[in-house]
Parts: sequence; structure tokens; C-alpha cells
Amino acid sequence: MYRVLVVATGGDPDPSLLRALDEEGLAHATVRDLGALAQRHQAGEVDAVVVDLSASEPQSAVRVGGRCRELGVPWLCALPSQRLAAYSPAWGADDFFLLPPATGEITLRLERHLRAGDPASQGQPILTAGDLVIDPERYEVSLRSRRVLLTFKEYQLLWLLASNPGRVYSRGSLLEQVWGYDYLGGTRTVDVHIRRLRSKIEDPGHSYIETVWNVGYRFRPQDAAREGRWKAEAGQL
Repeated sequence: MYRVLVVATGGDPDPSLLRALDEEGLAHATVRDLGALAQRHQAGEVDAVVVDLSASEPQSAVRVGGRCRELGVPWLCALPSQRLAAYSPAWGADDFFLLPPATGEITLRLERHLRAGDPASQGQPILTAGDLVIDPERYEVSLRSRRVLLTFKEYQLLWLLASNPGRVYSRGSLLEQVWGYDYLGGTRTVDVHIRRLRSKIEDPGHSYIETVWNVGYRFRPQDAAREGRWKAEAGQL
């Protein structure tokens, strides 16, 4: 479900950490520097960061934490038990866990933070728009009965737009509601995520997100979308 970037600035990450990520079904990759972290985030490949303190020094965690706050990405510390006494809340980590982690612990800790600002809360109904189905209880999206793999930000963006079909959101509004007021990225972030989202849920016969030029975006009401498609097929457009 989530894409985790493991930061290990001083060597290979702890095998128990990688094994736990695999067992919990969390997609993951390992990097050793902040430049790679930023590149992965720009490519839309990061939902959360885990800094492995068995393969990184505390000062590295502080630097990574500062960058994560700039990017608006939650981050956790993975601590070997012998380093627990050295852990400091001043590092700014959203959470931490000991190595080896308990079964399912990483996912639970990630969800605690990733879902905290999510507009889809428990009890929300399943949204259906044509062949697109959004399940807020399971945080899953499917198109024509096939699951669509989205990053967490892509999911949040889709949920916000699809929950209010026809409503136009400015880029600034989407940035504030999905990324938060303290996010330092520009509105281009919204355009990049919209483009990726469209590439995953749209094709020539299915259009869901409309660009409102010089303003922002809206989720197209599907009655209007079907009517437009019928006219196009009949040669009326």
C-alpha cells in the first residue's frame, strides 16, 4: 500500500528491517543521501521515510528529518535497542520503533501518521464514478475491477476531488488541503501529481479530472462525461 524509503547513510540497512517491510507488503527502496531522497520524492515514489539508525549516525537523522519536513513527508526512526538511550525527540521524528520490529508494527505506525490528515475518515461511503471505485475504508482504488496503485498523496488528491464532483479547486487550495499549510513546495507539485494521477486512472474512453484553465482542477461529474463520450462516438463533437 505505502512506498517507504529507507535511509541508511553509513552502510547497508538492518536485514530485520528489510525483512519486516517485505512481510508487511510495503514497497521499499534504500538510499544513502539527501539528494536521492529528494529525487525519489519528486518522482512520486515516497509516502514515508524510515531512517535506519543501525546504519546511520544521529546527525544524519537530524538532516534527513529537516528535509522530510520541507517535503511534507512523515519519517520514522528505526533504532537498535543499544541506541534507544541516545534517541532524542529533538530530532523531530514522527515516531520510532526498535529493531527487529514486531509483526505489523511498521504499517501501524505509518498509518497513524499518514492517515492523520487524510480527508477520508472511518465510516465514509465507497465512492463510485463510472468504472472508478474508491474505497476509503481500505484506502484502495479500482478501475474496471482492477486495482490502481497510487501513492498516498495521489490517493488523498483523488479522494478530495471525487468527493466533490464539479467543484473547482485552485492549485493553492489543493496544496493546502492535501499537503498542509506548512508545505514549502510550490503549486507545480499539484500539477505533477495530477498528471501522474491521470496517467493511472484515465484513458481515451475515461476522463475524470478536468483542468480549469488559469484556476485549477475539478472532478468531472460522470453524467456529463458519459454524455460527452456518447456525442463524440456519434460524431457530434
